[in-house]
Amino acid sequence: MTSPTSNTSTGPGRIEFVLLISAVMMIVAFAIDSMLPALPDIGRALHVANENDRPFVISAFLGGFSVTLLFVGVLSDRYGRRSLLLWFLIGFVLASLACTLAASFPMLLAARFVQGIMAAGGQIIIRSVVRDRFEGRDMAQVMSLASMIFMAAPILAPTMGQIVLEFGPWRWVFAVLAIIGLIVWTWVWLRMPETLAQDRRATIDRASIMRSARAVLTDRMSLGYSLALALISCSLFGFLLSVQQIFETQFRRADFLPTGFAIMSAGMAVASLINASIVKRYGMRLIGHAALIFFTISAAVHLAVALAGHETLWTFIGLQALMMMGFSLTVGNFGAMAMENMGDFAGMANSIQGTISNIIGLTIGSLIGQSFDGTTVPLYLGYFLCGVIALAIVFVTEGGRFFVARHPSPLPAE
Repeated sequence: MTSPTSNTSTGPGRIEFVLLISAVMMIVAFAIDSMLPALPDIGRALHVANENDRPFVISAFLGGFSVTLLFVGVLSDRYGRRSLLLWFLIGFVLASLACTLAASFPMLLAARFVQGIMAAGGQIIIRSVVRDRFEGRDMAQVMSLASMIFMAAPILAPTMGQIVLEFGPWRWVFAVLAIIGLIVWTWVWLRMPETLAQDRRATIDRASIMRSARAVLTDRMSLGYSLALALISCSLFGFLLSVQQIFETQFRRADFLPTGFAIMSAGMAVASLINASIVKRYGMRLIGHAALIFFTISAAVHLAVALAGHETLWTFIGLQALMMMGFSLTVGNFGAMAMENMGDFAGMANSIQGTISNIIGLTIGSLIGQSFDGTTVPLYLGYFLCGVIALAIVFVTEGGRFFVARHPSPLPAE
């Protein structure tokens, strides 16, 4: 696929670039969060007897997303960013249309798996595009600005899903996702240039792949912060897989899910704005490490509230919003630190780091979600344990200290 802006010398300015990458990133959030209000209707329409099986609609998407991360980066390092991004976006549109036609729950899960594959392609390629243009604190600032805009998706998506359900069946939610995907595809086609020059493209052969993979997996910053991100992702996936049941079963306020979810997600948007404003002054480590400590302490407080039997709708929303803030500040900076030494193979690094984060996150997060017992205790026990383990990993990665940059380990000899 080609377009008038395929020349690397043209394309969007900084503001439009941030908006464009945000739009690509938002597709994933819309594809996940817009499903939450529709889960009961999907379960009834497709005869899902066990209520704990309804979140498989989200798990199937995340499963396809996780598997795809492993090879998309390799392909983008070889063939460039732009054309692959366009193919994955149009694939997302077609998979969304397939979801609208699903005649059974297994067929819907299969279509969602493919939808996750296509969404992953866009997500991983767009991060490589950012790495092509920026590095270090500049990259962290751009990603924070994009994340701030991206956070409009989890705020708006459940409400969008609820509004669609007011006027039509659950299948219409997937039709809206197809329309969103087509709009983003058109924007990319018209305005996004290729960011990976021909002379920087890697060859696809076993030796080069193994060499790049070894560099990613043996670099101390890359591996350490990828594992820490994986642990933090566990908590997020566990939340996504149980939040609808928490509102419906524990609080009996399924109608309040879109509003409550928007309030909690707003914490992430605020944190992204703060991070974008201060990261170049204070640095990724100071902010990221402090945010992880804050996240873990908040999880401990929320677990104590739940164990004491004092959990209410508003303690749940308020404390979760605080943890969302800690999560956003942690992820935004840890992702940039994991990529610090990966400039020569950003696509491969994004693939491996994303695969580690998502597979571990989905596996443990699914266990957290399936542990739902009518209370928030399993969720926040999972949050707390994930935070503690992530702190231990960061402590080891940074050579036994927090907040101070450690000189990265050299890459292995070729």
